[in-house]
Amino acid sequence: MTASTAATTTATAAAGRRPSVSRSSGTGVIWLLLGAAFVTMLNETVMGVAIPHLVTDLGIPLQTAQWTTTAFMLTMAVVIPTTGWLLQRFSTRQVFLSAMIAFTAGTLIGALAPDFGILLVARVVQAVGTAMMMPLLMTTIMTVVPEHERGRFMGRITIVMAVAPALGPALSGFILNALSWHFLFWTILPVAVGMLAVGAALLRNVGDRSRTPLDGVSLPLTAIGFGGLVYGISTIGGGPDAPVTRGVTALLVGVVFLGLFVWRQLVLQRTDRALLDLRTFRSRSFSLATGLIVVMMAAMFGAIMLLPIYLQNVLRVDAATTGLLLLPGGLVMGLVAPLVGRLFDRYGPRPLVIPGALVASATLWGMTLLTADTPPIVPALGLAGISLGVSFMMTPLMTSALGSLGPRLYSHGSAIVGTVQQVAGAIGTALFVTVLAIGTAQASAAGAGSVAAEARGVSFAFTIGAAISLLAVVGSFFVRGAVPAPASEAAVAPAH
Repeated sequence: MTASTAATTTATAAAGRRPSVSRSSGTGVIWLLLGAAFVTMLNETVMGVAIPHLVTDLGIPLQTAQWTTTAFMLTMAVVIPTTGWLLQRFSTRQVFLSAMIAFTAGTLIGALAPDFGILLVARVVQAVGTAMMMPLLMTTIMTVVPEHERGRFMGRITIVMAVAPALGPALSGFILNALSWHFLFWTILPVAVGMLAVGAALLRNVGDRSRTPLDGVSLPLTAIGFGGLVYGISTIGGGPDAPVTRGVTALLVGVVFLGLFVWRQLVLQRTDRALLDLRTFRSRSFSLATGLIVVMMAAMFGAIMLLPIYLQNVLRVDAATTGLLLLPGGLVMGLVAPLVGRLFDRYGPRPLVIPGALVASATLWGMTLLTADTPPIVPALGLAGISLGVSFMMTPLMTSALGSLGPRLYSHGSAIVGTVQQVAGAIGTALFVTVLAIGTAQASAAGAGSVAAEARGVSFAFTIGAAISLLAVVGSFFVRGAVPAPASEAAVAPAH
């Protein structure tokens, strides 16, 4: 599962306030949005395999190259909280065209990018479009599909959300084996243009609109706050020449701006104008589930970022083979998701979350044993194990978290879950790469060769990730089924 999976929950509650339309008038819209979502989500994971190539081609450090993924997730974390407002304020057609124009423009910029700075801009612009697309798809499903048929459509969405990101590394590997990284964008560009043209010609509006104000102060506060945290983590300890003072400063700025963001939301939520209503955290079920999601997303995205580097730089596996080795890890979640949903309906969250946390943590500890002589199939199986564990955690955690809130807090809870997933993924990516650099530098200073040193750095990074995962193991034993809040308490999240 990728960082965009939880982002799709943002629109669920907003959709419930929209009037229903006939299924026949919306089925075509759904299939169009499914195709567009597949393209945008495929793009989310294509850069992981390309990072070693960016380091070589552009002459940049590894910590800098990983920002092609980190910036993408951070941008989504900033945009996702606004999607509830966007989907209420603008029509289906307007949001779709805006999302696809942004995604297509970012793809074109990336295809033409002459240096890393322009490439980073391209990824940010792409992320803006991607962040809008998935909530739009969810809202449309909730609007046009009868309640008794939503499960079947949600199953199709789950498959798309799992398969598209899983195919990204494989597609990237095949392209990079023969062509430059620019063709990662050139390959996607004609498909994006085609989806944009079809949408402009055929897309019909569903649902209604409202005049809901958007707080312009909250957006820069959250952008600077989360950006400062991730930039600081990615900078501190990046090697002997790393600007440690700059990293510490960025961390402090991030903490201060996040504090201001929280204060701003506490003020605005008194009049129901908060970008993110923090009364959701009055629910212990929501707070615990959100914390567990943060831990596991950080660990999983860190592993997803680290393994292509390990396979190509340490084990000397080519890009195409790297993509294929990473493919099963992504497909596991799509295959397991329907089973997890049925088990959750029957047994609740705790019997799923506990074994899921144990499997993910045990796999991370196993990956601390990776060396320069490890067979390539081992890290591939390791990623599949992490994905299996996380897949048994995510659906129960998100469902129990949102189910513990009052109806008027559903949209805010969804936005918070989607946002923290993106930020956790970004922080996990930056943290793993930073620890990799520290471990590699220490091993080199101790006299290890370049390949052996990087292998030790990988092992060190997974050790940190495995240690963090123990928090999820402990927390999983405190998970309980959510007791839905009565409608009369909609404005305030109850404590569970």
